[in-house]
Amino acid sequence: NKVLRLSGDLSEPGEMNWQMILCLVTTWVVVYFCIWKGVKSTGKIVYFTALFPYVVLIMLLVHGVTLPGALGGIVYYLKPDWSKLAEAQVWIDAGTQIFFSYAIGLGALTALGSYNRFHNNCYRDAYILAVINSSTSFFAGFVVFSVLGFMASEQGVDISKVAESGPGLAFIAYPKAVTLMPLSPLWATLFFFMLLVLGLDSQFVGVEGFITGILDLFPQPGAGSLRRELTAALCCVVCCLIDLSMVTQGGMYVFQLFDHYSASGITLLWQAFWECVVIAWVYGADRFMDDVARMIGYRPLPFMKWCWAVVTPLVCVGIFVFHVVNYKPLTYNKTYVYPWWGDAIGWVLALSSMLCIPCTVLYKLLRCKGSLREVRVVWRGSSCLCPQPLAAIL
Repeated sequence: NKVLRLSGDLSEPGEMNWQMILCLVTTWVVVYFCIWKGVKSTGKIVYFTALFPYVVLIMLLVHGVTLPGALGGIVYYLKPDWSKLAEAQVWIDAGTQIFFSYAIGLGALTALGSYNRFHNNCYRDAYILAVINSSTSFFAGFVVFSVLGFMASEQGVDISKVAESGPGLAFIAYPKAVTLMPLSPLWATLFFFMLLVLGLDSQFVGVEGFITGILDLFPQPGAGSLRRELTAALCCVVCCLIDLSMVTQGGMYVFQLFDHYSASGITLLWQAFWECVVIAWVYGADRFMDDVARMIGYRPLPFMKWCWAVVTPLVCVGIFVFHVVNYKPLTYNKTYVYPWWGDAIGWVLALSSMLCIPCTVLYKLLRCKGSLREVRVVWRGSSCLCPQPLAAIL
């Protein structure tokens, strides 16, 4: 591969690719200047980064469905394989996709939501977000598989042979299919520019959430915007330095390691489990329902309380157990198997996030005096979260 110049093993990092370094640094510079002033500046840019991909997807779909073999790809996409439901990896991947696409457990939505008006209808927004996200994913499937069906038809092979999972689908299979299309340079340019815009959009949210968390953890009233700009610069520089490990000849192996273990998969499920436990069982699901009612003027459906307290924790634990029981070493491109020490590094990355909450809970318990019942009462804190009831301002 001319771009990656992939080495043969994780232990062979090889040389750094200066073209990739230039692209990496440019990307982080763009990210910094888009977020350094806060959500007001980021919000204006997101109007473009969030809407432009829909325009490209529609264009790709309109062109893709006219290609020979597109119907076969769409049928392959829509036809379910019920036997896959017995595989634990399918449930793990499904849970990972839902959690990652909604940024659940990452703190980004919580950080961005903190900038809303107190009485903003977050309950309605959650439903709208769920519908838009799922609809977009379903729609994008038609775009991808119509073109993959064309590729399979051109090569005379079954579509399962050309449909890959993970980063290989976006960066290998689909681009290869685009090269077979008429006016391929145009469609390739649109496709990769769309990926760049989507990546920047996701990066804005992730970094913004991280910066907001740092500023809230160490508040300094009256510090002004300079403190935020310096914090944003520091975060971007540190992230860029970490990313340098991914622009070597062995960088794809490092990327796959981060993608599989760091803040994804079972890590997000684990974080979501503890989040539900803290909200529903420590703070109290009923009290949380009351807090939401103070914000929006009515209580959410009772079903939501059961989701927070029972359904979601059980689903997270179930998928986590499935993963542990059916654990297999990480592979790349279905051929290269990571060495044991590579998987060990991955688990260190995962545990660095997973152990934060239980270790903090244990530390606080050991330092608190009194019975567990007394400690729980203290930890629940005050339920007075708003300046005044919503009814008072209506």
